[in-house]
Parts: sequence; structure tokens; C-alpha cells
Amino acid sequence: MGASLNQTGRIPSVNVLGVDVSRVDYERAVAVIIQAARERRSFGVGALAVHAVMEAYRSRELSEMLQRMDLLTPDGQPVRWAMNLLGAREVKDRVYGPTLMLKVCERAAAEGLPIFLYGSTQTVLGHLSQKLQQKCPGLVIAGMSSGRFRDSSRAEDEEDTRLITESGARIVMVGLGCPRQEKWVASHLGRIHAPMLAVGAAFDFNAGLKAQAPRILQDHGLEWLYRLAHEPRRLWRRYLILNPLFVWSFGQQLLRTKVG
Repeated sequence: MGASLNQTGRIPSVNVLGVDVSRVDYERAVAVIIQAARERRSFGVGALAVHAVMEAYRSRELSEMLQRMDLLTPDGQPVRWAMNLLGAREVKDRVYGPTLMLKVCERAAAEGLPIFLYGSTQTVLGHLSQKLQQKCPGLVIAGMSSGRFRDSSRAEDEEDTRLITESGARIVMVGLGCPRQEKWVASHLGRIHAPMLAVGAAFDFNAGLKAQAPRILQDHGLEWLYRLAHEPRRLWRRYLILNPLFVWSFGQQLLRTKVG
């Protein structure tokens, strides 16, 4: 898919409810991430499902933070469908966070680019590091640090930043959950000179600790239903409130686009 940089030096995007979602496929996304890693360039990446788009739609602070990031992939099928309806018909598939993480790790292993795992729990990190090294032979994991499940103090944040920088990692995988991970990546642009990927649930999925939805459900935009059935108490507000709100809000945006 053609996804060359535009005249501003950024990857072309489509504005979905105020968020500029990048017009990329896996190949292009991996390529720009690896190039930033080679150059030791600070580079923010987010994988956006409906949840993240709606959090940004309801929060000006988060929306502004996302606008500072370099690559925002259409993680969810509904986000991709929205892009298609707005004219980006070349976006043939979503760029799903867990798959993107694995593809980046495969390239990192091939090119000798160490990674850092930041977030989640020690248990998840232990399983994840083993699975990644099994799936991506030769992958170097320069370091790992679990999350605090709360906002870090300035001293803690400076210590985390120092730990990541001194590890020599050229790519940082961030699994703090939405929207904390997106805020973390945006706030560390220019401070950590490496691509930082906010991939959230990819940690649990790629660690083999949570089952992913069957492919048929993923392809038809029903992954949320599978996850809701498995974690109803944690996820019901996210899906039963934000999903209908997304449909309504995007419908209004699409109508304005067609009328205008």
C-alpha cells in the first residue's frame, strides 16, 4: 500500500472524531518504526481501537497528546471502517497492536535491535519475554519494568526513564492500558530516543495469558463482544457505553462530511 510521507514529513492520515489515524498497513508501520529505531529517534506509536478514539473524543488533554505522536494505527476494525467511509479505501486491513508488536519484534531480532518491556506485572513480563524469544529467535530484551497501576511520581518517572535509556534498548514496548500508555508515550517524546509503542493488551495476549477472539469475530469487528463475555465486570462500561457513542458520533461526522 502506498503510504509515503506527505509534504510535512508525516505519514498521511484520516481524521476520525478528532484523531488523525495513519493510513498504513503492517509493512509500512513496521518499516517506519524500525527506521526510527536505527536512527535512535524518539517516535511515538499508538494502536487505536474504538476505546482509545472515544477517550480522546471526550478528553481534550488526551486528544492533544495523541496529536503529538508519530504513528496511530487503526487497531480496531470499526476504526478502519470509519477511515474507509471517509475515503481511505486503501486501508484494507487493521494494524492490530498484538500483531504489530510481534512483527516489530521479528524485525528487531533480525537487525539486532534490543527492546525494552515496560508495564503490566512481573508475572506477565516473565511469560511475555519467554514467548517473544521463542517466536522471535535472537531477540534481545534489554530490560523489563512492571507498571505501578498508578501515576508515577516525578522521581519514579525519572528513574524509569534512566533505566530504559541506560539499558541500550532501541525499541520500547509499553503496556500500561489505555489511556495511560498513550499519555506516557506522548510525555516521553524527546526524552527517550527510541520508538515507543503503546500496545496495551498485546502484553497479555502475546504472553499467552489471555485468549484472543477467534479470527472470524476479529474480522467482523466483534472482538469486543468476545472480550466482554470473558471480562464483563471490567469491560462493560467501555463497550456498552463507548461503542454506541462511537457509532452515533461518527455517524454525525460522516453526515457533515457528505453534506459539506
